[in-house]
Amino acid sequence: MKSKKKILLTIILTVFLSVGLTLTGIWFLLGLNGQKISDGARFLGAMRFIESQYVGEVDNSKLIDGAIAGMVKSLGDPHSVYLNTNMYKDLLNHTEGSFGGIGVYMGFKDNKVTVVSVMEGTPGESAGIQAGDEILAVDGVSVQEMQPEIVAMKIRGDVGSNVVLTIHRDGEPDKDYTVTRNVIQVHTAAGKILPDDIGYIRIASFSEKTGQEFRDAYGQLEEQGMKGLIIDLRENPGGLVTSCVEIANMVVPKGEIVSVVQKDGTKEDHTSSLEESKYPIVVLIDGNSASASEILAGALQDTQAAVLVGTKSYGKGSVQVVMPLYEGDALKLTIAKYYTPSGRSIDGIGIEPDVEVEPDPAGEKDTQLAKAIEVMKQKLQ
Repeated sequence: MKSKKKILLTIILTVFLSVGLTLTGIWFLLGLNGQKISDGARFLGAMRFIESQYVGEVDNSKLIDGAIAGMVKSLGDPHSVYLNTNMYKDLLNHTEGSFGGIGVYMGFKDNKVTVVSVMEGTPGESAGIQAGDEILAVDGVSVQEMQPEIVAMKIRGDVGSNVVLTIHRDGEPDKDYTVTRNVIQVHTAAGKILPDDIGYIRIASFSEKTGQEFRDAYGQLEEQGMKGLIIDLRENPGGLVTSCVEIANMVVPKGEIVSVVQKDGTKEDHTSSLEESKYPIVVLIDGNSASASEILAGALQDTQAAVLVGTKSYGKGSVQVVMPLYEGDALKLTIAKYYTPSGRSIDGIGIEPDVEVEPDPAGEKDTQLAKAIEVMKQKLQ
C-alpha cells in the first residue's frame, strides 16, 4: 500500500515539475519575467473586472483596441500609432489606390498641427488655407484627441467629399474652412536658371517620381550653362528614402549618405557612388524641412559638399513600419533611427544651417534665397 502511495506521489510530483518546467520554458521564450507576469495579471484582472462589473454593455474587441492604442500612445512618439480596422483600410486605400486630398503639407510639433505649405492649384489653396495656419480640429473633432498620423488620414478621403478644418491664424479669429477633396497631382521637383548662371531646384517632397523629376531639371539646367546649384528644401516634409538616396547620388560625393540603425544595433548603410560634385551647391532649409530632406541636407553638410542656409530643420530622424495584426487592424511603429555620415542623430534635434537667415516677417521678399544667391556668388568668384 505504501509503495502504491509512493508511486502516486512520485507521479504527482513529476507532473507538477513537468508543468512548472513547461511554463518556465514558455515564459522564457516569450521574454517574460516576474514584473511582466505581474503586469499581465494586472491587465487581465482589470479587463475581467470591467467585463463583470461595468454597468453598461462591454465590447471585448473595443477593450482590446483601446488597450493597444493606449500602449502605443504611452510611447510618446507622434509617428507610432495603432490603426483599427477602418483606419488600416483607409491607409491601404491611400497607398494602393487613388484617394482625395486637399493639397497641404502638415508639420506636427509641440502638440500642434501646422500647415507647412499649400500646393498650387489644389482645393486647399482654393479654400484659402495658408502656410502657417494651425489646424485646431477636423470635422469638429479636436486634433488634441488624435495622434498626428490620424489627423492626416482624417483629412484625406473620397474625391468630391468635404472636410471641415477649424483654423487658427495669427491676428484673426478662429474660423472653419470647408474644403472639397480632389485627386492631387503632385510634381515634387522643378528647376529654373537664375541670373549669373545659378541653377535652382525646388524639391517639395520625396515621392516615387522625385528622383527622375530632379534628374530632368538638373539636366535642363546643365544645358542652360549652370555653374552652381541651389537646392531648396524649405517646407519639405520628407517622404521616400529611396528617392532621397537617388538624388544624393547626383550631388553627394562618394561615400555614406545615411545609416539606418535598429534597436538591436543592426545597421543599413546607403551610399553614393558619385566620384565628386560637379558644381558648388547651396541648400536652403527651414523648420519644416524634415525626414528625407534632412537626410539629404545632412549628407551634403557632413561631406562639405554644400553650404546650408536658412533656419534649423525640423528634426525627424526615424523610420516607421506597418505591421498587420489579426483582426484587420495594424500597428505603425517607429523601429529605427537615421544617422548622417558623421554619425549625428537628427531625431528631435534637427540640423543647424551654416548660415542662419530668418525669413522676412512681412513675406514681401525671400531673404533666405537672396542670401543663398549671395553665398553662391562668393563660391563662383
